[in-house]
Amino acid sequence: MHPKRKQKLILVGLMVAAVAIAAGFILTAFNSNIQLFFSPSEVVAGEVPEGAEFKVGGLVAANSVKRIGDGLTVEFELTDNGETIPVQYTGILPDLFREGQGTVSVGKLDENGVFIAKKVLAKHDENYMPPEVADALEKAKTNKAQPYGADTVQMQ
Repeated sequence: MHPKRKQKLILVGLMVAAVAIAAGFILTAFNSNIQLFFSPSEVVAGEVPEGAEFKVGGLVAANSVKRIGDGLTVEFELTDNGETIPVQYTGILPDLFREGQGTVSVGKLDENGVFIAKKVLAKHDENYMPPEVADALEKAKTNKAQPYGADTVQMQ
C-alpha cells in the first residue's frame, strides 16, 4: 500500500470515528433533555418513569386551589376527568391560571405522590387547549365506564 493511500485511509477512519462520537454526544444530550407528557390517569397508573422530570396536563379541578405558607406556594389538583393528582408549585402563577382551565405543569413526583411543579403553563386564550391535554381529556372520557343501561335510554 502506498504511504499516501494509507494516510488517507487513516484520515477517513478518524473522521468517521469523530462523527460517530459527536452523534453519540448529541443523542445522549437529547435523551437527557426529553420531557415526556403524561395525563393524570397515566400518573395514577404508575406509567411515569421513577425520579424523572416530565410534563403532566389536564384541567385544574374545581375548588382545589389553595395558597399555603408565604403566599407563593400553591397547591391544586389536576384532573383529566378520570383521575386527579395533587400538584404543588412555588412561584408566580400565570395570569390565565384558574380553576376549570387547561394547564400543563413540568416537574417530578415526590415520594408521597404529589407532583412538585417547577413550571406551570396556562392556556393563552379561552379557545385554546394544549393538544396533549385535549387528547388526555378525550381518552379519559372514553375510558370512563357508562352507567348500566345508559346506552339504552333515549332523551326526547
